[in-house]
Amino acid sequence: FLRRGRKLTISGLERFILEGISIYFSLLIVYSICVCIAERRLKTKMEDGKTENMKDLVDRLTLGVTRILESRPGVTEVRYVEKEPAERHTIISWEQKNCCLLPEDLRNFYQMTDGFLMTWSIKFDGNNTQLGTMVINSISTLCRLGTTSVYSLPNSPTLDDLENDTDDEGKEEDLEKPQFNSKYRIFELDCCNGNGKVCLVYKSVQSGVVSSHAEIWFLDRALYWHFLSNTFTAYYRLMLVHLGLPQWQYALTKYGISPQAKQWFNMYKPVACSASLVAEDAITFTNKLDPSLVFKNRAKLQNPKKKACAQLPAPQKSQTSLVTSKNPSQVGSTTKKMIP
Repeated sequence: FLRRGRKLTISGLERFILEGISIYFSLLIVYSICVCIAERRLKTKMEDGKTENMKDLVDRLTLGVTRILESRPGVTEVRYVEKEPAERHTIISWEQKNCCLLPEDLRNFYQMTDGFLMTWSIKFDGNNTQLGTMVINSISTLCRLGTTSVYSLPNSPTLDDLENDTDDEGKEEDLEKPQFNSKYRIFELDCCNGNGKVCLVYKSVQSGVVSSHAEIWFLDRALYWHFLSNTFTAYYRLMLVHLGLPQWQYALTKYGISPQAKQWFNMYKPVACSASLVAEDAITFTNKLDPSLVFKNRAKLQNPKKKACAQLPAPQKSQTSLVTSKNPSQVGSTTKKMIP
């Protein structure tokens, strides 16, 4: 009776319930879609903000070198490796282990980023070739150089036996060069792709005393030392100015860069730095010959000829005097003949 009499009402109620359920689920779906869209937009904004902050950080950290490289002809890729800041206890443990205090500018650098790596590539011969590399080792890879091995023979030669002070010239003569002994602590900042080593050098180290002052030196492949800068900040700026080109450290030495590296310098090095190379080339190819010494023997050979030439006009003067002395007699004789 209920089913037969209220069949329409029950079906209408069921339809109403079903429509309400469908509306509820549709609203739930729409709400979930809106939440997903909002979350995606928020995430995109956060990523964009992070990217912009990262770009600002890279621009500040590299002093705008990334934009300069991207505008250079032939540059295909500029790659910067993002690194987390070094933890404070890592820096303190390194200082305690090596009995050295990091310079304040280098400490601030590590507290901002634990190392630095930036590379850029060019299109060369149809392939992408990595050309520039800028590297600062992390605090964990800031290793000491010159440590002797336990298994070395007692009479074997070591780095302490190298004495290169007599072969150096220029302003480096006034500077005390590092040596591989107990008075110096030397740490590697950059391996320079096998072309040498950029080192953080502590001088006049005493046992039990913490060293705080450090300089930046370059050790070439022949194990000669070349002074670069007094502070890490100055060296960091030099690295950015030279764009990490191959063998750029040799441009600050008396030897200079190789001809192949000089071609890359002429293509990609800024104009502000090319003047230094021109000045170096002008000094290198200056003619230092003294003409007075070179042509000294020739001048001696030419002197007798000049004396001989000076004696030749004398008989000509006597002949002319004879001719002039003869003329009055001739004139007089003619006049005498004409009088009668």
